[in-house]
Amino acid sequence: MYVLIGGGGKVGYYLAEELIRANHEVLIVEQDPSRVRIINDEIEDAVIEGDCCEVATLDRAGIARADLVIAVTGDDEDNLVSCMIARRRGAGRIIARINDPRNEELFKRLGFETTISATQAILAQIEVELPVTDMVPLLQLQSGLEVVEMRLPVNSPAAGRAVRNILLPPESLITLIVDERGSPRIPDGNTVVNAGDALVLVTRREGVESLKEALIGSTHGMDT
Repeated sequence: MYVLIGGGGKVGYYLAEELIRANHEVLIVEQDPSRVRIINDEIEDAVIEGDCCEVATLDRAGIARADLVIAVTGDDEDNLVSCMIARRRGAGRIIARINDPRNEELFKRLGFETTISATQAILAQIEVELPVTDMVPLLQLQSGLEVVEMRLPVNSPAAGRAVRNILLPPESLITLIVDERGSPRIPDGNTVVNAGDALVLVTRREGVESLKEALIGSTHGMDT
């Protein structure tokens, strides 16, 4: 599959890495020369310099033969223009990143049904049926923190406990709870977590194993 990515920022670069690892042909279009150099140093022959809003640039990138076009710049207007060019040039599937959720309706009205925002991606990941013992990394932050997601198993020592009574590792926080009906809520110290809830948490990377122990594997993670 040939995948054309508009935007070589962190999102575009990560997507390219993963798609190349899966043996797809990938090309990034990025207009910042410094980003182009960085990507070229890491992924050879996977980026060209140019504006992904320009027809000539996208034609040079082979947009007409693309099986998938992903527009992931940090500007919704640029992403919309890229999608419109891709559709006009007959590209296969088109996916747009939306930075401002208020723009989602505009994309859909123009016929681009497949859109992704950070919030949407997290909620979609939560809906994936995974073994309850899996802790899924969602996002790594430069500060050394990591955003992870897990579904609380039936035998969890945390099940039925208020958040304030769960002894989480240092600098760890439950930021979102989605119950089995798909209803999200932001917890406070009195919020009770239940078996089957999906939790989104922030923790230190080195604290992931301790977090698993507190929520999955041992009563040592609980206050007595």
